[in-house]
Amino acid sequence: MKLATLKNGSRDGKLVVVSRDLTRFTDASFLVPTLQAALDDWRRISPHLAALAESLEHGAVPSQRFHEHDAHSPLPRAYQWADGSAYVNHVELVRKARGAAMPESFWTDPLMYQGGSDSFIGPRDPIPLADEAYGADMEAEIAVIVDDVPMGASVDQARDAIRLIMLVNDVSLRGLIPAELAKGFGFFQSKPSSAFSPVTVTPDELGDAWDGGKVSLPLIVDVNGKPFGRANAGVDMTFDFPQLIAHAAKTRPLVAGTIIGSGTVSNKLDGGPGKPVSEGGVGYSCVAELRTIETIESGAPKTPFLHFGDTVRIEMKDQTGHHSIFGAIEQTVEKYGG
Repeated sequence: MKLATLKNGSRDGKLVVVSRDLTRFTDASFLVPTLQAALDDWRRISPHLAALAESLEHGAVPSQRFHEHDAHSPLPRAYQWADGSAYVNHVELVRKARGAAMPESFWTDPLMYQGGSDSFIGPRDPIPLADEAYGADMEAEIAVIVDDVPMGASVDQARDAIRLIMLVNDVSLRGLIPAELAKGFGFFQSKPSSAFSPVTVTPDELGDAWDGGKVSLPLIVDVNGKPFGRANAGVDMTFDFPQLIAHAAKTRPLVAGTIIGSGTVSNKLDGGPGKPVSEGGVGYSCVAELRTIETIESGAPKTPFLHFGDTVRIEMKDQTGHHSIFGAIEQTVEKYGG
């Protein structure tokens, strides 16, 4: 089934069930008011939501036109948002560009940071930016929402806890990252509010593209209407979602509604850095990766980070390549006026 949260003036919005073709929705708030409330009681509530979804497909319940602009991120706020870096190719490139050695442990022990989860951006809302010098960048990713996960959970337990899947734009301010990381205390100002796809889906909606740990479909990233990235999320994923979840739960339990991100989706090309889509490659899921390759190849980056007025679109289509699965994150960078 496909679920969304519609804006209704409250912080957490209203839960609705969306048709598979993303054209219609039916109100689910009579069953449970919000997605977080559904996740808190998933085993009892999810069969009722699934039945409602089936009724929607057959036209057996009242429905309305679904407009992605009316949707908030599926969880407008969450108890926890932890973002991994499952595509180690991305990390390797970034470190290579600045002349830093790649620790061997990065291939066996996932990187992960704890992001701000108290305020997510809607998938069609602007990206507020106070200063272009901050170096705004998109990071196109996949994320899962989990049920309760016990501390010290095994990979199999982690796999069983995955309830929903969605897309992410993990907004990054590249100009602020070096100084923050130099303090040795991690990201904060350089990682503002993220945005998630209009719709979140149960794993069965992905069919054979979901193997229990990763999504094997291209992640479509456009900037200002031009193809920027087509990396396959199932390729070069060093750590799958069960491994990331188990890593996050090593020393603490995870509560229902915790979001775990994959990190920037990144593919190699013939064992080396990828190429732009315009040159026959699959491109990139963030501007920073393209800039690192430009630095490696020519000694300096050429492509600027996002400017005011730039628009980013992130989407994933089904195996036919015709139908959007999650709807699209489409955001324009706007000057923040306070």
